[in-house]
Amino acid sequence: MDRFLVSVVGLVITLSLISSQAEARAFFVFGDSLVDNGNNDYLATTARADAPPYGIDYPTHRPTGRFSNGLNIPDIISEQIGSEPTLPYLSPELKGQKLLVGANFASAGIGILNDTGIQFLNIIRITKQLEYFQQYQQRVSALIGAEQTERLVNQALVLITLGGNDFVNNYYLVPFSARSRQFSLPNYVVYLISEYRKVLARLYELGARRVLVTGTGPLGCVPAELALRSRNGECSAELQSAAALFNPQLVQMLNQLNSEIGSDVFVSANAFESHMDFISDPQAYGSLLWARTIQWTWTMHTFIKFVPEQRCVCILGSLSSI
Repeated sequence: MDRFLVSVVGLVITLSLISSQAEARAFFVFGDSLVDNGNNDYLATTARADAPPYGIDYPTHRPTGRFSNGLNIPDIISEQIGSEPTLPYLSPELKGQKLLVGANFASAGIGILNDTGIQFLNIIRITKQLEYFQQYQQRVSALIGAEQTERLVNQALVLITLGGNDFVNNYYLVPFSARSRQFSLPNYVVYLISEYRKVLARLYELGARRVLVTGTGPLGCVPAELALRSRNGECSAELQSAAALFNPQLVQMLNQLNSEIGSDVFVSANAFESHMDFISDPQAYGSLLWARTIQWTWTMHTFIKFVPEQRCVCILGSLSSI
């Protein structure tokens, strides 16, 4: 099988070509704050994006539950596949025909491991997200029948983003954390990858056949981590090393899974490279992307690139690095 490795920017372009050749399909999202579009607003948790400056560049200029200044990556993908944005699974608006668009199960603060993000209390851990996905299919089956539901899920695009919190909100959360005492960093990464494999295998069992898996971004360059660890604005070498260990092993694991399945179900998106390219040379992206970083102190930190059309971008970090 060919090996697929695409950047997030390249993904958007690829999806625009796909959408021109096929009718709109359902879209499902799993993961953490990078892709959460409001589930945590329905939970009693400290991991929330329901106050400014979140949402300042969203069309309504109000917080939406997205951990972003405006739209996020799932929003862009929905546009490119010709679909309306998916609703949070916990939203009371997700019913009837809106279920056929798909659903966003993501929850800020979670990780691959169930002990990641325990400080945020009530969040939707990945095992629960998969349970909700199964529940979703039961709801849709009642609407259109089991056979049509299976087809909808099989043909859907799936995005899953996990891993970053397992470092910043677990292994490196506090000095001498439980996980750092249990594992050396290389062994911890091996453990994470083995647990992630179980998650993806379960996703496949539940019918996902077209899954985009993003690696971690430049963890050491997240604004909250810069505020905590950096003296002169340099990225944290320790966290950058963690990402450098994790991402190649993730790609290797995906290739192995695809080989066992006999089909290229899982596609890896190189979030680290695309973010670093953008940080080092934002002008190269022209009007395609704009990113604004926000310090954990709730103040504006940097305008990397301003585009008069306040369209979209993913924030390069969040107020509490979740």
